[in-house]
Amino acid sequence: MKNIEFVKSIAVLDQLPEIKLPEIVLAGRSNVGKSTFINALFKRKAIAKTSSTPGKTRTINYYLIDSKFYVVDLPGFGYAKVAKKERAYWERLLIKYFAENNNISRVLHFVDSRHKPTQLDILLNNYLRELDIPYVVILNKIDKLKQSEVVKSRKAVLEQFPELSLGDNLFLNSSVKGISNSEIASLITNTVY
Repeated sequence: MKNIEFVKSIAVLDQLPEIKLPEIVLAGRSNVGKSTFINALFKRKAIAKTSSTPGKTRTINYYLIDSKFYVVDLPGFGYAKVAKKERAYWERLLIKYFAENNNISRVLHFVDSRHKPTQLDILLNNYLRELDIPYVVILNKIDKLKQSEVVKSRKAVLEQFPELSLGDNLFLNSSVKGISNSEIASLITNTVY
């Protein structure tokens, strides 16, 4: 995975890229670090816009990797300050995106290690399993925790999602420190090549 190129941002599904390729989809709550992950994984400082303000990504953002597949950054869910009408629109859009998109190879479900999985995390997990979409959970921002807190966080995620197995479909990650970035990159490569 050498070349990354921003393709487009879309707000409605009839704007999906015309060239159909496998998609690695990044999903998770607002401010969970998906954009930072993209920048770290591809060693590009600002290919994906990051912000300390939650809810900044309001579109589905497509990045083309090595002209072979897309990394798709979905809007973060659950941001309270977004108007209810807008939140409802995004929820419908994302449900439709998952249900009707046959190009999804794998979903990387980002969960903030500093918090227990939210109700929306649980809904996403249930939905992916219902649709039989392959996924992994990335317990992100572990650099912000003490080792004992990382253990507690991992335990909470495994209690909530007992199908997960560390190093298989669960990764402890810090994009900033590079923890598990190479393992996740290998997983992506093995998924799409």
